[in-house]
Amino acid sequence: MPQHDSDSALEDCPLCKSIEVSAYHRDKTRSYLQCVQCQLVFVPRQFHLSPEHEKAAYDNHQNSPTDSGYRKFLSRLAQPLLAKIAPNSLGLDFGSGPGPTLSLMLEEQGHRVAIYDPYYAPDELALSHSYDFITSTEVVEHLASPGLEMEMLWALLKPGGYLGIMTKQVTDRESFGLWHYKNDPTHISFFSHRSFQYLGNQWGSEPEFIGADVIIFRKSLEP
Repeated sequence: MPQHDSDSALEDCPLCKSIEVSAYHRDKTRSYLQCVQCQLVFVPRQFHLSPEHEKAAYDNHQNSPTDSGYRKFLSRLAQPLLAKIAPNSLGLDFGSGPGPTLSLMLEEQGHRVAIYDPYYAPDELALSHSYDFITSTEVVEHLASPGLEMEMLWALLKPGGYLGIMTKQVTDRESFGLWHYKNDPTHISFFSHRSFQYLGNQWGSEPEFIGADVIIFRKSLEP
């Protein structure tokens, strides 16, 4: 079995649950493991922030619906998604953050959007409905159990529905060492094309990669 740093406890992959993990990188503050099966790069749990420290980091985010730059950033997902969904669709923005913006952008185009965030909009009722589309922008990299949470979102999608994700992706080990994205202490799960292909295989849905950081899945109309 592949081995990794002696100071990191062996952990199953939090996406696919494979026990085949190996050392990938280490910096001054933490180590990173990679799953052999789905290629997810993840931070061992011993380096995860407490909920209190994690929320404190999010509280510093200055994202706002009035910020035109932030809207432009979110449009990288909003525009291709709007081209796919039917008029007056019902959606969920999962991980909406302290300043929900994507939901407002989609509502401005005539859609209805519920929001959920474990810290800022912890409405569990939002996770009990079925949706025509679900968005999750700059969220999956924060998930300690991405496999469980992604399966939950997929289960909430209606047949024919769309799941739109925005996250920066791992390309190779050399680039990872110089990657600013890994330096955020709240970023603990780093997906690659292979990771999303794994999910697509599980779901019977080929991921559509748009640009460097947008991924859209469509749920089959067949049960």
